[in-house]
Amino acid sequence: MTRYALIALLFLTLAPRADASSDILFLEALMERERGHNAAAFDLLQRVVEENPKEAAAYFLLSQYYYALKDKTRALSSLETAAALEPDNYNFIETLAQHYIAAGQYDEAIKAYERLSQIDHSNEEVVYVLANLYTETEAYDDAIRAYERMEELEGKSEEISRAKTRVLLSMGDRDGAAAEAKALADQYPNDPDFLCVYATMLLNSDRADEGLALMDSILCMDPDNKNVQLSLRLYHYSTGDSIARDSITLKALSNKAMDDENRVDILRQEIALNESKGGDSLWVIRCFDVATEAEQEPGDICFLYASYMQLKHMPQELLTQMLEKTLSRAPSNASARFQLLSQAYKNEDMDKAIALCADARQYSPEEMVFYYYQGMAYYKKDMLDQALEAFRSGISVITPKSDTEIVSDFYAIMGDILHQKGLAREAYEAYDSCLAWKADNLGCLNNYAYFLSEEDERLDEAERMSHKTIKEDPTSSTYLDTYAWILFKQERYAEANIYIEQALQNDSTLSSVIIDHAGDIAAMNGNMEEAVSLWQQALLLDPNNKLLQRKIKKKKYLKE
Repeated sequence: MTRYALIALLFLTLAPRADASSDILFLEALMERERGHNAAAFDLLQRVVEENPKEAAAYFLLSQYYYALKDKTRALSSLETAAALEPDNYNFIETLAQHYIAAGQYDEAIKAYERLSQIDHSNEEVVYVLANLYTETEAYDDAIRAYERMEELEGKSEEISRAKTRVLLSMGDRDGAAAEAKALADQYPNDPDFLCVYATMLLNSDRADEGLALMDSILCMDPDNKNVQLSLRLYHYSTGDSIARDSITLKALSNKAMDDENRVDILRQEIALNESKGGDSLWVIRCFDVATEAEQEPGDICFLYASYMQLKHMPQELLTQMLEKTLSRAPSNASARFQLLSQAYKNEDMDKAIALCADARQYSPEEMVFYYYQGMAYYKKDMLDQALEAFRSGISVITPKSDTEIVSDFYAIMGDILHQKGLAREAYEAYDSCLAWKADNLGCLNNYAYFLSEEDERLDEAERMSHKTIKEDPTSSTYLDTYAWILFKQERYAEANIYIEQALQNDSTLSSVIIDHAGDIAAMNGNMEEAVSLWQQALLLDPNNKLLQRKIKKKKYLKE
């Protein structure tokens, strides 16, 4: 017999019910639940409450099934019934209270937690939740009493005092907030941070002179007290004393005891204020220069500085230096590395792009984009083996959530490389993967179709793929040429002539291949004079082409 069945049996033995039939059903439901037969357990529990509407435990278990079925109304109703039937059952009421909070029914949650507090007067967690609920519903007097109750249970603490202070400030009781802060400072006389809390309260009241004097005394003891600096900075902002504000801002940014997170917050505030006043960057740059010198390890400030440089359109050389400084401090910063990579591509510096991607693969091995751009850089340098290695390595980090466009191009370029290396079968597999990710990748469709036609393979399929490209981009000379050539391979010469003429009209690069194809199509349509003329034009662009020379000499289409 299982553990739950034993517990149920013991329960039934020690506390026999008036309705023995519902007891047996309840026991069966527990056993089915233990076996994992949830549908059967659910049906049995429904029968239990039909026969015995006062079976609280059955309602409690039913609520779990209703929640699993996403029927929140019945789930909550079942919980409420269970708690009403057994108003002293701590587990039932606590579960109900948590669901009230999740549903945003704070008034009902308060009633439930107040009941829990009555059941267990010494439960600190319950009082803490009540205090937060009272604060959320703006029942501030009740919140203060709850925090005082916590102090009775736990003793006075910084967390409770700070919470009481916030509530008192929300009530508009500045004197009470200051008194609470002073009590905390008196309790911990050797802790300057508690004294700072009290001084801050004074600054925000009509006793600002006392607060400033107290701040000065703290700085005499602890010149780098970051909390004092942050409080003074906000105070000088509120009074409009720009000289004092700027002075304390620079001290805070250069303070080695200051967290980088605080520095970033200060810098963001200075940027926002500066932009609102017209955007003179000199002051902000000064702040950044001070902050970057004091920055610890993460590199967040350097990266923010780089972002600001972009915002202000500062020289690219300075931006590059700051991004490189970011990486020297935080080599795993993928965003900074990608910006440098984009700049390398813009400058056509493929060696730098390769180096950046090599480091990225070490620090951010899960980022597929770096494998892609490294492979592309190698490809542009005609280093096919290295390009293929980068692309193949990147396959392992592709996930269903990867960018569809990039993954599609990833496989498309792999296919092109494999075909260049004479690995046609592997190339077609890569093209198939490309189209599985993005069925309308035009570059892949065009190359796939053209290579199939060159090998006289699957011409009908090649024609369908090529037709998609000219339908999407009817002015592309490359796509039109491919489609015309496939029609030529299918011996549909008249149709091929229509599309090759469009290809010639749209060919701004004077491609020898397109002109050569046009000559072949003209020849097979019986226009040999035009064919020879076209072949001669193509030969001018590709003077070493032996096949063109032979076709001109023999005045006939030659396959090879």
